[in-house]
Amino acid sequence: MRLLAIVGALAILIGVGAAVFFFGGFFDVAENVANPAPIDWALATVRAASVARHAAEAPPAPANLSDPATVKAGARAYATIGCVHCHGGPPDADWSKFSEGLMPIPADLKVMAKTRTPAELFWAIRSGVKFTGMPSFGLAGASDDQIWSIVAFVKNLPAMSDADYKAWTATP
Repeated sequence: MRLLAIVGALAILIGVGAAVFFFGGFFDVAENVANPAPIDWALATVRAASVARHAAEAPPAPANLSDPATVKAGARAYATIGCVHCHGGPPDADWSKFSEGLMPIPADLKVMAKTRTPAELFWAIRSGVKFTGMPSFGLAGASDDQIWSIVAFVKNLPAMSDADYKAWTATP
């Protein structure tokens, strides 16, 4: 019984301490200050679990995300709606200097193309991701078809050449 009382008291003390730390303004929300490792771990773990769970709500993907026309349309949409500013593209693609100051650092889409399912990519692009700076392009007016074309582009990004990307995104 005494052990339970001690565990309960510790839980209350930890809860009060966490409340004082976060609500008392001691947690530094400045973007140029690194988060404590447990906070980064918790955010990354919650983010991954949430994306995996909610990606099941994504509408079915088009039949062929490898279709060259869909990939080209995705490259144009990717450049037009601004994805390239934070995530870059093929190695020489333009990106905005401000993306160096984003925390967490924008995802490397060449890695995401290999580790995320099309449904997870679709969900993240359409819904946005809290606490990362990733906006909801669904709220910004991108259609599901446009988002799926961006998913097709991202899934094909690791094998894409700079020349292809530049040709596909060049203004006619």
